[in-house]
Amino acid sequence: MEALPRETIVDVLENRLREDILTGRHPSGSLLPPERLLADGYGVTRTTLKHAFGRLVQAGLLETRHGVGTRVRDYARLGGADLLPMLVRHSPDWVGEIFEVRRSVGALIAERAAARAGGPQRAELRALLEAVRDAEGGDAVQLADIEVHRALARATGNRVYVLLTNTLFNAYLPVRAALVGPFTDAEAAYARLAPVVAAVAAGDGSGARQAAEEYLTATERIMLDGLGKGSHEYGSR
Repeated sequence: MEALPRETIVDVLENRLREDILTGRHPSGSLLPPERLLADGYGVTRTTLKHAFGRLVQAGLLETRHGVGTRVRDYARLGGADLLPMLVRHSPDWVGEIFEVRRSVGALIAERAAARAGGPQRAELRALLEAVRDAEGGDAVQLADIEVHRALARATGNRVYVLLTNTLFNAYLPVRAALVGPFTDAEAAYARLAPVVAAVAAGDGSGARQAAEEYLTATERIMLDGLGKGSHEYGSR
């Protein structure tokens, strides 16, 4: 059995500060109160506060300047896709927007893969598709399915598509357990994905795009339904 992670006081403070920023208690562009006052307000030491600040600076939510103080960064204007997992954890409403991008990017990747994949890439896709059918349990099927999409992105020969695919998967990682619906039946998951791989392997760009759109739309519907049913755990949509 895997040991459960233990939260430290820094973890708790980081989460509290993050929520206070994302809910607007500390608005974008505002300076945070002096460290002494803020530490007293949260009931922690200044050392603990500094550690939490460091994490949020690295995450792109805060910026600290000597002699000026710590300011809440305008993450909506200046932030990157690396913030998405944090934003999804704050509010699953972000998942719908992520899936909109997933549909358009995923369909384009399938079309490009069909045009550019060579023999080795097509063989890899077939093997990874079989791994979806052979996987046992929703989590394992979901992970096997993800590897097919990573391979599709690699087959385009464009490394940016690979990074975009990784970013989208990482974005909904915080709520992945609630999105397992399309993967609870390995045969059904295989059947939904097989037309995409078949079209790519045949070099049929328009067919691959259509198959990917159908796959992404169908799985999105099931996953969002599962997320809605799990709203008691992840927050209402």
